[in-house]
Amino acid sequence: MKKKSNRIWWILGGVLVLIIGGLVAAKQSGIIGKPKATEVDFASVKRLNVTERVSASGRVQPQVEVKISPDVSGEIIGLYVNEGDPVKAGQLLCRIRPDNYESMMARAKATVNQSKAQLEQSKASVAQSSARLIRSKADYERNKKLFADKVISSADLETSEANYNVAQQEVEAAKANVRAAQFNIQSAEANLRDASENLRKTTIYSPVNGTVSKLNIELGERVVGTSQMAGTEIMRIANLQNMEVRVNVNENDIVRVNLGDTADIEVDSYTTAGRKFKGVVYEIANTANGMTSSSGSAAAASVSSDAVTEFEVKVKILNNSYADLLAEKDKKGYPFKPGMTASVEIITDRKMGVLAVPIAAVTTRGADSTAVDTEKMADNSNGTVAEKPASQIEKKDKPKEIVFVNVGGKARQREVKTGISDFENIEVVSGLKPGEQIISGPFIAVSKKLKDGELITKRDPKKNKKKEDKEE
Repeated sequence: MKKKSNRIWWILGGVLVLIIGGLVAAKQSGIIGKPKATEVDFASVKRLNVTERVSASGRVQPQVEVKISPDVSGEIIGLYVNEGDPVKAGQLLCRIRPDNYESMMARAKATVNQSKAQLEQSKASVAQSSARLIRSKADYERNKKLFADKVISSADLETSEANYNVAQQEVEAAKANVRAAQFNIQSAEANLRDASENLRKTTIYSPVNGTVSKLNIELGERVVGTSQMAGTEIMRIANLQNMEVRVNVNENDIVRVNLGDTADIEVDSYTTAGRKFKGVVYEIANTANGMTSSSGSAAAASVSSDAVTEFEVKVKILNNSYADLLAEKDKKGYPFKPGMTASVEIITDRKMGVLAVPIAAVTTRGADSTAVDTEKMADNSNGTVAEKPASQIEKKDKPKEIVFVNVGGKARQREVKTGISDFENIEVVSGLKPGEQIISGPFIAVSKKLKDGELITKRDPKKNKKKEDKEE
């Protein structure tokens, strides 16, 4: 029994010696005590074609769309088009009840005739006044001779002279009445033309060729004319052969968009068919959406500081990109209808065969990546902690664009200068050479955790996928 117990102790001692020896050997070989390597994804620096794009969404609208409102108010007694009907310039669209305007025109005609009659009366008064003037003048000349011969008294001469002067004034007054009657005729004729024009406006014709894209009225409805207020929009006529997409572009991207830039357009209605259309930028707004020119300061004050500033951009859909759909318009109508939702990718720049890396591989690092506007400092007088104003903080180094390059299994930080980018890759102007292996992921490692000189190893895609599935 004692021999058996000693044998067990000898065996345990031998096992312990073997374990200690193995640990020492592993330590010396670097197996134990070696820092854990960070699992990352690798990518190579390649020459690629990079296309810079600005994405935006908006709605399809006709390039030319005319809103029609009546100039006069009244009841619709005739409606001769339906929504979707093609129309030509000069075609009759609708009629407004003309009864009131016919009465106004009749009154205007009567006023003109009355003014003309008053003119004739004024002319007759001029003739009568002229006749009295001639007689008064003759009496005055005769009384002057009689007074010289001392036949009549000075009172009789003064009376005849006064009558002569009154007759002259009556002639001038009669002529003034003639001029007033002529002006009255002009005013009455202007009212007649106005009444005639209002009567004419009760019949509404199409001002352009196109299609009735929207009809807002029904037969028997009453409408309000634009001469009184904003007026009732009765319909819209649009040229559906020339369509555009109106999108809002963020202020950070608008500086890269130029007139003439080409665009890829995806209309939601044709997404299932896999159709994409071509377009070109032909108009860029100079003023941000929601801003005004005259009261711009007041409008700007009412907009919160965190509001998104956007500019409207109009992208013309090129007809040759949907010529086959236009050929079928007689059966199905025009392929695009106002208000359809669309997504636009405006191509702002394109470079062929430039050095490029995945966007995820590029990050920014500075001397102090966690710098804030204030920093704490100790008050020597009472030992409390206060905040130093941002104006007193020493300026930190500007963040630099960097990538991590795989050098012998270690991540080496390298500053780069970048150019344009697309949704996947970004151009590298300087700092890298073709064929170099860089770290492209995971994002949190590249952007924050990875440090210069840190050990790295390739991440197992299968293991990573199982981990993500487990987290989900």
